[in-house]
Amino acid sequence: MVWFPEARIDQLIAEDVPYIDLTSEVLGVSQQPGEMEYYTREACTLAGTEVVRRIAEHMGCEVVDAKPSGSLVQAGEAFMTLRGSAAGLHQVWKVGLNTFDHLSAVATKTRQMVEKAHAVNPRCEILTTRKSMPGAKDLLTAAVRAGGAWPHRLGLSETVLVFDHHIEFMGGFDAFLEELPSIKSRCVEKKLFVEAAEQQARILARAGVDGVQFDKVPVENLSDLVKELKGIDPHLTLIAAGGINPGNVSEYAATGVDGIATTAPFSAKPLDMSVRMRAR
Repeated sequence: MVWFPEARIDQLIAEDVPYIDLTSEVLGVSQQPGEMEYYTREACTLAGTEVVRRIAEHMGCEVVDAKPSGSLVQAGEAFMTLRGSAAGLHQVWKVGLNTFDHLSAVATKTRQMVEKAHAVNPRCEILTTRKSMPGAKDLLTAAVRAGGAWPHRLGLSETVLVFDHHIEFMGGFDAFLEELPSIKSRCVEKKLFVEAAEQQARILARAGVDGVQFDKVPVENLSDLVKELKGIDPHLTLIAAGGINPGNVSEYAATGVDGIATTAPFSAKPLDMSVRMRAR
């Protein structure tokens, strides 16, 4: 489960509730007890429950019932019920709804890709990239996990992944190969991955890198290349990336790659969700 510090929960609330629920105060109903339930008009994989629970508790509301993130929810089904004051419920309302409909959309699209990949290659994992909305990485990571995928790379400090830009600074591919033994000795407890084209991938496999990431290699070229590289080094990890989405993920997974790096889930359209609120 992704950890959200108290300051992050407060930040999410403050975006919509800087001070008070002015409308409830003006109408004189702010302290009237009530109940609110979130429901979806579309079948989906739910995400965001743990965050919204903490938002609700911060606003003095009681969570009566809630389905955990990762649950499959049908159209028309309620998935969280809260009790509290009218002001408290209204303060949670939109913050919670925005969290649910955005994150559940990402989780649902993620789940689609995971299921399609696993149907043809159970050992191929879906990995979401760093190309997400700035400031929302924690929320999107939680949604991705709810959908059954893994973050490809949470930040520059996490993994050693060499791109052509790095190789340019080193003086070219041959210079990089020459330095490879010393590079590996400096990242002794980390795996060394390189993004490469087909011919470079063959050289890197023989040179002893831990993994190769392919960017936009046509799927029709990939199956034979995967077999060839695995023949050179059976322990080599191979990742396909570039333009992979729910429409072509099955084809890429069927090539035998170990993972698929994708940005596609982050573009999921928010789901149609709503609330029902009533006085008690």
